[in-house]
Amino acid sequence: MNYNLLLETIGFLAIANSFFVIFWRRWRNLPPYHLPESLPSWFTPWLYIVLIVGILLPVGALLWWGVFLGNRLVVEAIAPYLLLVGLQVLSESVTLNQLQSCVWVTVPFVYIPYRIWQLARGAMLLGEDSGTLWVQRLLILEIGVWVINYLLDLSEIPRLLRWDIQEESER
Repeated sequence: MNYNLLLETIGFLAIANSFFVIFWRRWRNLPPYHLPESLPSWFTPWLYIVLIVGILLPVGALLWWGVFLGNRLVVEAIAPYLLLVGLQVLSESVTLNQLQSCVWVTVPFVYIPYRIWQLARGAMLLGEDSGTLWVQRLLILEIGVWVINYLLDLSEIPRLLRWDIQEESER
């Protein structure tokens, strides 16, 4: 097992959660945050793409190549990625539903860059094993999906923070 990857993941989680605690403490007196009522028209189709390509395909690859075929490199490349996807969902759920904090908006901006790095590192790790070419290609596809997701998240900041509503009320 590659303990460096494990230590890096634990280090990332410590830093990320420190940021969230600092943000939450700084912004805790703001009114409770709620998602805007209407979702963009592209949201539902994109959510399905992310669920299928970003979660189901890696789970399938982990089960087939990592568990069934017993390839340790596949487990090392995919398991930490899936762990962090799960922890991001948990962080988003806690910040939005439990704390009702606008910290929720920041969660993807902390997790996704690290996820892209994880996927690139996993693809390089698998580059040494010719039997995992399909998994390596999947990880490269994942990088593309998460870059697009990051850009979509960036494009939604004004709507999520209701900047357009603030501008209208200030006139």
